[in-house]
Amino acid sequence: MALNAALVQDFEAQIAQLQADRVYKRLNHLESPQGARVRMEGRGEVVILSSNNYLGLANDPAVVAAGVEALHAYGAGTASVRFICGTFTVHRELEVALARFVGTDAALSYVSAWNANEALTATIVEAGDFVISDELNHASIIDSIRLAKAIKKCTTAVYKHSDLDDLREKLRANKGARRRLIWTDGVFSMEGSIARLPEILQLARDEDAVVVMDDSHATGVLGATGRGTAEHFGVLGEVDLITSTLGKALGGAAGGFIAGPAAVVDMMTQRSRPQLFSNALPPTVAASALAAVEVAEREPERVQRLRDNARYFREAIVEAGFTPLPGETPIVPIIVGETAAAIQMSDLLLGEGVFVTGFGFPVVPQGQARVRCQISAAHTRDDLDFAVAAFKRVGAKLGVI
Repeated sequence: MALNAALVQDFEAQIAQLQADRVYKRLNHLESPQGARVRMEGRGEVVILSSNNYLGLANDPAVVAAGVEALHAYGAGTASVRFICGTFTVHRELEVALARFVGTDAALSYVSAWNANEALTATIVEAGDFVISDELNHASIIDSIRLAKAIKKCTTAVYKHSDLDDLREKLRANKGARRRLIWTDGVFSMEGSIARLPEILQLARDEDAVVVMDDSHATGVLGATGRGTAEHFGVLGEVDLITSTLGKALGGAAGGFIAGPAAVVDMMTQRSRPQLFSNALPPTVAASALAAVEVAEREPERVQRLRDNARYFREAIVEAGFTPLPGETPIVPIIVGETAAAIQMSDLLLGEGVFVTGFGFPVVPQGQARVRCQISAAHTRDDLDFAVAAFKRVGAKLGVI
């Protein structure tokens, strides 16, 4: 079969340029389950500081066993979309548990949190609506709004990060819109900062707007019992719509969900294209995520251990001479400047037995490349001390400290 030579040559040249610029991303292959320490192909055991396994549930025995049991009970999957071929009872059980956990009437699962975000905006807006997004929102939110603008011809805008005056001004400038939606992350993944949710909710009440929050990095993480940003601020049940993931704190496998009023969630079942034209979440994943929710509810001490570990690491890394972005979440970003520098630092840390990822443009703005550390409840103090010692050696070698 003949290939288009020009296409192949074009991408070969682009890849060669990425390698020459020292910004080429290489995949590291793991030979063990996700955890505080993992076995990496060609590296042996390394401490991992680049996982979203916030509660340490990715290899929890109860979570793994639930997935295995579901494979035997339901097989590999539905083999089609849910409304055509039927849906498994484990999906319903998961969705009831998710709604309970995040404090809403109902929830609907998707094969990814990206799909959930993609589905939401285009399903609930129409021409004449206005959608506004924090400038640091996740790429899935940005693409969801772009898709809605293209399909539904709604009006969109971006407000400066956590700038409520800018948000208010732009909402009022679009007061004639049929409906106005405010999209925000609960925790901003590259910054580790938390949305000013109580103020956003009050502004939405004042302006008769709808608040939609992606709580992917807060579900299982923030709040006394891990119920997310709303619990953190004492406003559980007050957010109109919440999207989140099953691929981080809640088991780490895959999947996402939309949670909110029953009528809105039902409309997602009726109209959202990623739900109508995609197979359901594999039952193994649904069951393991359900078990993860139940473990999180049963063992809130995991959330406290995560919080204690994050505080310990942040204080230790500051004492070592680094200046991470301020915050109170398990995301601890250390700014190094250029993308190549972040990747070099990441490579050197891996050589020291610490797996942590460097991020640069276009994931973050030019000149703000960073090494993003993510802490887990599964980390021991020995793990964190080992990582800090490696940071000291690498930081001194690069002249960062």
